[in-house]
Amino acid sequence: MLSKLADFGASRRVAWGFIRYKIKREGPQAALRNRDNEPMSLRFPNESRSYDPTRRAVRFWGHDSAMEASFFVSEDALKRVQPAMLLDEAGLLGAFDANRDLIRAAAAKVYGRGRKGSYDLSASDF
Repeated sequence: MLSKLADFGASRRVAWGFIRYKIKREGPQAALRNRDNEPMSLRFPNESRSYDPTRRAVRFWGHDSAMEASFFVSEDALKRVQPAMLLDEAGLLGAFDANRDLIRAAAAKVYGRGRKGSYDLSASDF
């Protein structure tokens, strides 16, 4: 059982490495594909993002056809993708902006797990 869990962790790292590679090579839309390599309907046409002090997270929006979905990236998740960031509003927004493509790819992955009104991206999603 433990070897299967270790294999799962290794396969997640390989999968995220592949997603990062695809983003660098083909652009952010390349990572927005389902398991059958078909384009997903989730898009991020709105560049806006905002800091939510209550959640200590950055909020942004994605669109699936006419439906809008809210995404929240936690402070811990942003610290995982950019460890040297400052832990204030400007630091969190700056970390989000610097890693927007990676965050959108993670959001698409979380969105693909099931449809709901809002989605929380945690450190384990990266």
